Amino acid sequence: MEIAGRAILITGAARRVGRVIALELARRGAHIAFSWHFEDEPHAQTRAEIEAHGVQCFAQRCDVNDLSQLRALVDGTIAHFGRLDVLINNASVWLNKPALEITESEWNLALNVNARAPFFAAQFAARQMLGQPDGGVILNIADLSAFQVWQENAHHAASKAALVSITKSLALELAPKIRVNAIAPGTVLLPDGLDEASLAKKRAWAEANSALKRIGTPQDVAKLAAFLIEADFTTGAIYLVDGGRSLI
Repeated sequence: MEIAGRAILITGAARRVGRVIALELARRGAHIAFSWHFEDEPHAQTRAEIEAHGVQCFAQRCDVNDLSQLRALVDGTIAHFGRLDVLINNASVWLNKPALEITESEWNLALNVNARAPFFAAQFAARQMLGQPDGGVILNIADLSAFQVWQENAHHAASKAALVSITKSLALELAPKIRVNAIAPGTVLLPDGLDEASLAKKRAWAEANSALKRIGTPQDVAKLAAFLIEADFTTGAIYLVDGGRSLI
């Protein structure tokens, strides 16, 4: 599928990796819809940067944990552009806690945001895509916790492993009109809100635990997303962009 002129919806794209994906696809000529959750996210700035590429942009606040808001986001995108060619499920929550301390509400939040929301967003989007001559593409953003065992990440890892399984199930059921793939990044961006010493420690650990001995960038994920949109013979695949961390 050619990217230029397509209508692409990206959840959680006002900042960080989602924002970089949106800007890269806008640079390639796609019209972008995106959501944000918290009011202090720089959604207006992100929208202006997208529109600076000469493409259309639709932006809507959405708590993906609320399926009625998620449906409204998909419906609003279709109403704005008249079509929906690509869905990128990027919105995510990352919770860390020892397994014996995880509460029911924390478990539900991790699974609802990271697995339930992408599934239903795909369901809502697919109903539109199946009626389009060119079908559509769905990309899910997972991470390495779906494949590795990390301390104090049981609920997060379970949600991302579920997303990998959802990716494969949808790829089979929605073929041949819709292709579904996932991206599992390693460390491509350090956490917000840390002091310099903590950032340096996390960077050093990530570099030491990468075969390439460096961390990646959000642009690495964005370029892979663009590739998978255009890779017309690829579906049901999980692409790692981790600098070889999974090999260590």
